[in-house]
Amino acid sequence: MSAHPHLRAEGFCIRNVDRDFVEWHRGRLRYMLWAIDVDLPAVQSRVAAAQSHLDGLLLGGYARQPHISLALCGFPGAQPLLPDEFDGSLLEQQVASLQQAQTAPFDITVGGLSSFGSAPYLGLTDNSGGIAKIRFCLSLGNDTRAYIPHVTVGLYADAWPTDSVRPRLTDFAPCPALNLKVARIGLFAYDAPSIGGRLDCLATYDLEEKRLSWHGVPLFESEYLT
Repeated sequence: MSAHPHLRAEGFCIRNVDRDFVEWHRGRLRYMLWAIDVDLPAVQSRVAAAQSHLDGLLLGGYARQPHISLALCGFPGAQPLLPDEFDGSLLEQQVASLQQAQTAPFDITVGGLSSFGSAPYLGLTDNSGGIAKIRFCLSLGNDTRAYIPHVTVGLYADAWPTDSVRPRLTDFAPCPALNLKVARIGLFAYDAPSIGGRLDCLATYDLEEKRLSWHGVPLFESEYLT
């Protein structure tokens, strides 16, 4: 098996473009997702080292801080009309699902450099299945898609031949395991017109206290509504 099996079989990376994908967001400016914040010095250092190692391959301007995506919510709306829109009832169901499942803090391990077709990433080990359990809760049991937990390093700037990219990934210095404890997850937003803009944390769910805390005005009372 290839050392990086998730690179495209076609032989080329997927080219990313830094532009405003208005045909996707349709003027809806803030997109929401659940994620684990791993914007910690040890992870920051590893991401920066990987970005430097892959210099020349990555799209410029990627500013998204280290995180582990868990579940997509979509664009918030008081009265959702499209499949990628949601309202407050979804968040209420997700929080209730987390509380009912008695989700508890868990351990993960951040590893070395690997890659999808469109983006290099740091691999993860979900040591006790905590990520899988939380994803099941957030999807309300409906998400059966393949999922690989990861920390995105950046986005490929062109359709580079995978035969030239694989050695760059393999030559990255061996990485000792970074063992992290996850005690909370966050509801994040980003500016939809920006392909690699920063994440803003709107709320945090504490796995020990089983409680969602808003960082300011709750989402469906705020300016983020469409």
